[in-house]
Amino acid sequence: MSMQTTRRDFLKASTVAGVGFMVAAGAAPKVARASALQDLAIAGIGVGGKGASDITQAGYYGKVVAICDTDRGTLESKAKEFEGCKTYTNYKDLYAEMMDKIDAVTVSTPDHMHTIITAEAIKAGKHAYTQKPLTRTIGEARYLGYLAKKYGVCTQMGNQGSTLDAMRRCVAQIKAGAIGEILKVHIWTNRPVWAQGPNRDMTMDKFIAQTKKEEEDEEVAQDLIDEKKKQVEEALKKIDWDSWIGVAPKRDFWPGIYHDFQWRGWWDFGSGSLGDMACHTANMPYGACDLKFPTEVVAESSGHDFNSFPASSKIWFQFPATENRGAIEVTWFDAKAKPEASIFEEYGIENPTDSGAIIIGSEGAAYSPDDYAQSYQLLKKGGEKIVEKEGVEWRKAPEDEHSGNFDARNKLEWVTAIKENNPDLCWSNFPKFAGPLTETILLGNLAVWAAPKAGERGETIKWDAKKLNVTNLAEIKTPGVAELVRPEYQNGYEKIDWSFIDET
Repeated sequence: MSMQTTRRDFLKASTVAGVGFMVAAGAAPKVARASALQDLAIAGIGVGGKGASDITQAGYYGKVVAICDTDRGTLESKAKEFEGCKTYTNYKDLYAEMMDKIDAVTVSTPDHMHTIITAEAIKAGKHAYTQKPLTRTIGEARYLGYLAKKYGVCTQMGNQGSTLDAMRRCVAQIKAGAIGEILKVHIWTNRPVWAQGPNRDMTMDKFIAQTKKEEEDEEVAQDLIDEKKKQVEEALKKIDWDSWIGVAPKRDFWPGIYHDFQWRGWWDFGSGSLGDMACHTANMPYGACDLKFPTEVVAESSGHDFNSFPASSKIWFQFPATENRGAIEVTWFDAKAKPEASIFEEYGIENPTDSGAIIIGSEGAAYSPDDYAQSYQLLKKGGEKIVEKEGVEWRKAPEDEHSGNFDARNKLEWVTAIKENNPDLCWSNFPKFAGPLTETILLGNLAVWAAPKAGERGETIKWDAKKLNVTNLAEIKTPGVAELVRPEYQNGYEKIDWSFIDET
């Protein structure tokens, strides 16, 4: 305890002035800077793929003392980057040995493990940077927000576009009325770029049966089976499969369809196109249009088997009126589908991109041609540019020599918040932004779950966002809807006590 107190005192004492200035649009604001802080001890959990850059960038601002990855090859390779850091294939072992020696964690595992790993760190008073989507299910997002607020730690989700000046400025302009009253929102993505669709799973028993059916020569069939068994055995030497499965239902390992990256397309492990990209692409519309507390959602998909996500989907969200806007509909498109061409033509937008967002207002539209709102256009009908409102304030994220990369800048904002002992400095902190954003996004997946038949609209989900309840659950014929809201962890992992929802 004394070590933790000392660290916190040091972090507070090492504060640099001028974090997160509110500045007038078009002005040349002063920029907050945070110097490298080697006394901040950081652990990285999940250090392959996106996790590789997450822990490297966190290391700009602290000392990486431990890393964990279920892939032994990834772990060994990444360890070379951090002198003296300890390595683990199971996060439980890392926490058991290192929890009293660390101040913060980065969590960049498959979605199904985000909550259990992050929650344990927060309960121990550690600051957390967790990749998007914050969680795999809706209830878990509320849970992490609740814990972050309860324990007062600094948190940030890995939707790195949050620190872009353009994104923040666009949000401020829309909220200030640059395009008038908000009427409708469309968001679209080129994802998935991984496999999705029904009947994709494979086990050794299934492989044996298929091989024997397709290959008439018994000796050839047996050779193929023996070779596949050898391949699976060799692959399992490189991965701690039980730790990878974690809280999910047990299933056999099979090369190439789960680890790595392909996990995104499985309901048990990932959250599909929506979970992967909406925390980026919907980030600006969410902030600008206050897309909290949807009341109804319905989807249409290309069909799924409750095991793998569909290859494509379209989702319609309904949001009630707020103090700042009327009731609106938000539409999500994936698999390179887009809104009707006439919408773009009306505002003079040529060659719309495969990922982006457009917010339709009574006096014009805001168009983001990428996932992060790195750039945006405010347009009248016909394509004339809207002059931005003067004097609109927005909070600039801190900058340093690394933050030309906005992903690194997101880590800088997190570490600056730690140094300032001010969790609210993080744009995408769990309680106020990342958690509610993730809840809204994942409600869309609940609608996709309830739309398993190809080409047909699924069942409409009516939603009480404050209580996290499907209000028409008794009428829903699709099985498993409630479990996708409040999951039950498997394999002996500590289960969430959902009574906390009454406190939120």
